[in-house]
Amino acid sequence: MTTSSAIHSPHLFFLPKTTAFHITRHSFSLRAKVICLQGKLDESGMDGSSSLKPVSATLLIAEKEEAKAVLTLILKQQGLSNAAAGRIINKSDLFLEHLVSRLHVLHRIRYMTGRELTTMEIREALNPYLEALHRQHGDAFIDIVEHFPDPPPEVKPSLQTLPLELDPDQEKLPSIAMDSIRPRAMARVSETVPVEDLPPHVVYLVELGLDLQKIRVIIRKFPSFAYCSLEGKVKPLVEFLLELGVPKSGIPNILYKRPQLCGLSLSNNLIPTIKYLEELGVDKQKWSKVILRFPTMLTYSRKKIDLLVSFLTEMGLSKETIGKVLTRCPNMVSYSVEDKLRPAAEYFISLGVDVTVIVQGWPQALTLNIESNLRPMTEFFLEKGYSMEEIAMMIQRAPSLYTFSLSKNVLPKWEFFLTMGYPRSELVKFSPYFGYSLEARIRPRYALMELRGVRLPLNQLLSLSDVKLDKALKAKMKKLEKSDS
Repeated sequence: MTTSSAIHSPHLFFLPKTTAFHITRHSFSLRAKVICLQGKLDESGMDGSSSLKPVSATLLIAEKEEAKAVLTLILKQQGLSNAAAGRIINKSDLFLEHLVSRLHVLHRIRYMTGRELTTMEIREALNPYLEALHRQHGDAFIDIVEHFPDPPPEVKPSLQTLPLELDPDQEKLPSIAMDSIRPRAMARVSETVPVEDLPPHVVYLVELGLDLQKIRVIIRKFPSFAYCSLEGKVKPLVEFLLELGVPKSGIPNILYKRPQLCGLSLSNNLIPTIKYLEELGVDKQKWSKVILRFPTMLTYSRKKIDLLVSFLTEMGLSKETIGKVLTRCPNMVSYSVEDKLRPAAEYFISLGVDVTVIVQGWPQALTLNIESNLRPMTEFFLEKGYSMEEIAMMIQRAPSLYTFSLSKNVLPKWEFFLTMGYPRSELVKFSPYFGYSLEARIRPRYALMELRGVRLPLNQLLSLSDVKLDKALKAKMKKLEKSDS
């Protein structure tokens, strides 16, 4: 079997990935009965790939549908209509396969034990990755998705306002336009430059694991990166990240996603920011996960962070809870309180929902657009006969409910629910129903229950492990036999 080079292709230098992995292209055909993924997690310390259990075509199709829903949500958050998002999805088959392959790498142990992921787990794995891609590439995000694994026809570098500091020992660049600086900076890492003549910090980063092609991309966007000091900036930053517990294998990706970190002062910026966030309750034992997930957090000003903290305090969250939210969902800092978070919170409050439950359970819900995401979901359940009080209860029992795709997730599962014979009130009791995969969990478990000729509450049917479900069904059958005799 030939290993595809797509994942390691230099054409993918613009894709920020937290793990490097190999995937066999031929095994990814949806027409095959099974697929076999081979992954290698840089962070796991494993040397070599480990074979996973065969994944059924049915499960693969279900996971791909979930990936579609996550990608659609990201596109709609950017203001695209359902039709526009759908057109992009239809052109993005290879990118969707890439997202599914990431799931199999990130949750390698789960797949080795034969345990499938829930919709919420899939969303939690893919959302940060897609959001990071969009922040990194802005308007080029859609082109990247549609043309994966090849580069888009033209990726225009976006100039950032946060400058990188120059090495004081280097010749100072004149204060002129970026376009004038860029050619000189790019010349320092040109393909014609011998390795021994590359800037010291570039050689150091290449040895650390940051691909030279990615370094060229960074310099194309941030020309001053070509003049960073190895001893004064880059090496101290790397050592600082290692002290925080970030694995050495994760540092290249952090620097690729947020090269501006190399321009910040440790004593004046990074260390005070870390200490301040710890004072706010960020778990110091989880800095590695926080930074790997959202390194941009370290570049935000205290004022920007305080805006979010004040808002969360106003919403009724305790200091301890705010710390947990910042630890679990650091990218919340990137959203505007007044333009995004507050309007969504006020909408949920109007439904009678305790916003603290939303923020603690699934804070991403506050980043959704009211008119294109939140209101249509409310109207859907009202049309199905549920009261506002019941809808509020459903949201509080499943805070991620409103983050699901109405057309591709909620509606198909609702239609199947109507065939299951449960009263509609069962969804009020167990709204997490919408978080399970229809094809990989709901449908097969319902068929098994029907085959046994018994009835279990919806929450037991879906939430129990395979072993416990089998015991519950046998106990129900035994009880039924006794009552008949």
